[in-house]
Amino acid sequence: MNTPKLSLIVTTYNRPDALRAVLETLARQIDAGHFEVLIADDGSQPETAALIKSYAGNYPAPLIHVWQEDIGFRAAAARNKAAAQAKGDYFIFIDGDCLPMPDFCAQHRRLMETGWCVAGSRILLSESLTSSLLANKDPFYVMLWDKSHWQAAVKRREANKASACCRWPLGMLRKLGGHRWQRVRTCNLGVWRRDFYAINGFDESFCGWGYEDSDFAVRLIRQGLRVKDGRFSVQVLHLWHRENDRSQQPENWVRFEATLNGQHTKAIQGVDQYHPDAT
Repeated sequence: MNTPKLSLIVTTYNRPDALRAVLETLARQIDAGHFEVLIADDGSQPETAALIKSYAGNYPAPLIHVWQEDIGFRAAAARNKAAAQAKGDYFIFIDGDCLPMPDFCAQHRRLMETGWCVAGSRILLSESLTSSLLANKDPFYVMLWDKSHWQAAVKRREANKASACCRWPLGMLRKLGGHRWQRVRTCNLGVWRRDFYAINGFDESFCGWGYEDSDFAVRLIRQGLRVKDGRFSVQVLHLWHRENDRSQQPENWVRFEATLNGQHTKAIQGVDQYHPDAT
């Protein structure tokens, strides 16, 4: 049996410094196997395109820039458009301000299983540590920290957890609560390509910040998938940023309540508009 190819879909918007750090950490993955990186760009300025172009020539994996016009927060559409161009068997969604640990791809491969998606975890970094990391010529240095470094960072309130280098097998415990859609955050989520298309991807009727990932998770579970807990295995370092505009959160909550109270599994406005025959 061939090893599944991974498609890492990285959502970004006008933050090339953070994206540079993400690309650096993805480029130095341990035992990544066959993978590609697709940048799902929600309308960034030309600096982001220039950054991606500067990496593409010598990157250890195909690096594809999928850009859409900036007409407001449309992460669902950006992810769908990137997924429509992805060639992998397994999609991993991360945000462009989330740095994957060196064994991130290898750990996702270890946890992937038919009938399951994998909800990874994140460690929140402070504004000061984020600034220091992004100012460094090689942001990968933080990936080399051991447990004592992380404990010191927590003590200084530069990180909210010291578990970055912890790897716990957990076994069947990861499958407890597999119906919990609340586990899912699209800043770190692995899902099989076929399952993504079975529910028509993300629902683009969710505009602005809020609940498009929860809607996605509920529909996946309704389709028959379960959520595997990826804590202490697949982790990302979440760089500090100002809170997103949440003015459309109440409207999106109403949409999400309709999903919770409904029976549909397919996105109303989904990936099929970009790749209708994708399987």
